[in-house]
Amino acid sequence: MSVATIEQPLTIAQIKADHEVYVYLTRSTEYLSRLGFTEHGLRHAGIVSALAYKVLQELAYPERDCELAAIAGYIHDIANMINRYNHGVSGAIMVFSILTRMGMPPEEVALVISAIGNHEEERGNAVNHVASALILADKSDVHRSRVTNRDFAKFEIHDRVNYAAESSKLLVDKASRKITLAVTIDTTICPVMEYFEIFLLRMVMCRRAAEFLDCQFKLVINDYELL
Repeated sequence: MSVATIEQPLTIAQIKADHEVYVYLTRSTEYLSRLGFTEHGLRHAGIVSALAYKVLQELAYPERDCELAAIAGYIHDIANMINRYNHGVSGAIMVFSILTRMGMPPEEVALVISAIGNHEEERGNAVNHVASALILADKSDVHRSRVTNRDFAKFEIHDRVNYAAESSKLLVDKASRKITLAVTIDTTICPVMEYFEIFLLRMVMCRRAAEFLDCQFKLVINDYELL
């Protein structure tokens, strides 16, 4: 069991190596897949972790803050194992116990669990810089590799939108204070309007998260700036 100390703070590597974290994330993927949801497991966790780190790093936040954003990103969806509904708040409670067990100090725990508890678009808010980075990273992961349903005839709108996304990139420009989500969509699979139909609330949340970081948020689809 890995435990942090004052001299050696808890790292993202220790989180990834923790057996409890691994079990809960893999179970989340297994259970949500049975319900027809897109992938929310180790793949998504790794991408969101890296993107959350990148957002704060590119904006010149301290290295420790970047690491905490990476940790929040990796375990933000851990409570999908329990239920999809309100999984942000449930996840924050679960993560509190995990991080406390692993020796993270309360000041850092507070940042991580507030970010996790605020990442859902239905009820979340950009309450601090770690939460803002997590929101931007999480909502940027739209890609066909997230689709677990392999029967195209049974695709619903979330499947179509994600499957149509051939690439998505989150770009951070410190000089211009702009954060851009650039997505390439195959419009023969999904029209751009369907993207907005399910992701409009997420994009509004991204705009507010960017504003918290003193940035503008831009959405570019197929090289056209839409937000």
